[in-house]
Parts: sequence; structure tokens; C-alpha cells
Amino acid sequence: QVQVAESGGGLVQPGGSLRLSCVASGLFFSVDSMAWYRQAPGNDRELVANITNSGTANYLDSVKGRFSISRDDFMNAAYLQMNSLNAEDTAVYYCKAGVVRVGDGSRVTDYWGQGTQVTVDS
Repeated sequence: QVQVAESGGGLVQPGGSLRLSCVASGLFFSVDSMAWYRQAPGNDRELVANITNSGTANYLDSVKGRFSISRDDFMNAAYLQMNSLNAEDTAVYYCKAGVVRVGDGSRVTDYWGQGTQVTVDS
């Protein structure tokens, strides 16, 4: 079984910063791409940032220049550094890890975490 766990959410004032962490654990061969999504009340879940196993990152237009995604392959972890936060960034943030399970060859299976709440409010 594979588990994905996020941490680092909380309440922050506008203009502040937070760093989210995501760790994949369990029995698997490797982690392929990792991504952060978010979902605000009444909205669809949207892709915030993703990073491939070669380190290529992509971002939602509204977070470019403010958010930065990184990964630590030794720890099977991904991080989202969020700066200059504003109220529109308030949402539950979810991590998705694409995992190659033992015995699956090269097939990638996506696993999601439970989410961590980020609230930007003065």
C-alpha cells in the first residue's frame, strides 16, 4: 500500500508565506511526477504546480513568481513554497504522487493525500 501525507498548512496573513510538504511512503519502486492541487469552496480542484522526475516544473499562471515546487527523491517528498499569499490562495491543498509500484513495470499509479487547509486572512 502507498500513502501520501501533506503537512504545513495553516492560517497566514496576506503577504505571508507557507511551506507545504508532501511525503509518499509504503512499498513502491519509485516516484514519478509529483503535483500540488487546490480546491476552494464551490470551485473545482485545480492544478497549482507539478514537477517531473527530471525536475521540470510547471505552474498555474496565478501563482507564477510566488510559488515554487521542489522535490527530494531520497525522501520521496515534494514541497511547495508559497510566498506573497493572498485571499484567493485560500483552499485545501492536495498532493498527488505518481508512483511506480513494485511489479508494475513502468506503469505509474496516482495516489492522493488527504489535503491540508491553507487560509489567508488578516
